[in-house]
Amino acid sequence: MVLQSLKNRLWLSCILRTPKACFWSTASGGLIIQSVSNDVYQNLAVEDWIHDHMDLEKQQVLFLWRNSPAVVIGRHQNPWQECNLRLLRQKNIKLARRRSGGGTVYHDLGNINLTFFTTRKKYERMENLKLVVKALKALRPQLDVHVTDRYDILLDGQYKISGTAAKLGRTSAYHHCTLLCNADKFVLSSVLKSPYKGLKSNATPSVPASVKNLFEEDPSLTSEMLLDAIAKEYATQHQIDHHITVINPADETLLPGISNKTKELQTWEWVYGKTPKFSISTCLNMAYKGSVLDVKVNLNVKHGRIEVCNIDLPEQWLPPGMYSELVKSLTGSKFCPNETTTLVTTLLRVCPQDNELHSRWSLLCENMIMLM
Repeated sequence: MVLQSLKNRLWLSCILRTPKACFWSTASGGLIIQSVSNDVYQNLAVEDWIHDHMDLEKQQVLFLWRNSPAVVIGRHQNPWQECNLRLLRQKNIKLARRRSGGGTVYHDLGNINLTFFTTRKKYERMENLKLVVKALKALRPQLDVHVTDRYDILLDGQYKISGTAAKLGRTSAYHHCTLLCNADKFVLSSVLKSPYKGLKSNATPSVPASVKNLFEEDPSLTSEMLLDAIAKEYATQHQIDHHITVINPADETLLPGISNKTKELQTWEWVYGKTPKFSISTCLNMAYKGSVLDVKVNLNVKHGRIEVCNIDLPEQWLPPGMYSELVKSLTGSKFCPNETTTLVTTLLRVCPQDNELHSRWSLLCENMIMLM
């Protein structure tokens, strides 16, 4: 990790830098921007900023960026349906929601992200992907890579190395795609596997695919080589200098208002609260004193909050008052382990001082939290 960081700094030090004052006065035609940040929220905020503020009639833009470990879902997706949230929390992997559509992707420093900005009239994602393929071929002619009708890039005719998503505004548009260079495929497959059972949702589902890293095909490749090749091909096609403008996404003097955009993308209300309405109908198989107790749970969740909560407990397993308080507290609360833990801890304080009840209550609450 230290070596990779050093390589990144050495590489960035070799890139021609455009002074801030010249950032907007670059010759018309095209602009290539590279983020120095590996923070997923900052880089997604830059996408929003460019889309909202730059004159794309004057300049088309290619934005190059990489993230530390993160799972990024599409705007209309359900995180509980798309990934293993418990594993994300255990591994301290960030979860982010894009403003574009498309499916869920895993990012780490072995994954390159490319965003092509144009006016809506000039938007053409097939041409962008062909540009990427041409750059790869120029770098390594022997690579078997091609673009599919689904706007994916395949390696050896079967392995997906790039997926696509887009945002089409009234006058502006952007198309972003990934490029698997040397991502951790074990982590990728683990975190993109939902463990949640009985979930029904109208959210846009991801389409699973076999993936492969470009480095597996040619270990001599580096992320820096790939980024440079793509930038060079972009410059050639747009008849501009092969020049990369390095920016800091936290720089308010360069990108006024960027901090607020970054903060919004980090909020629970955006990441989870924008999830389309869904329901969970499942059975908790709770092991208790040598036997297994079946508890049926039915939940409706809207805007990330529990709208309807039904827990079918065996008669007399908990006093009716405790059960009612639990259902009442959960209804309207965030479908979130932290908030639920706080709620059940508060309720436990007013529970009768009975060890048996405490054990049963804790078991039920632990299993409910596991649903989240």
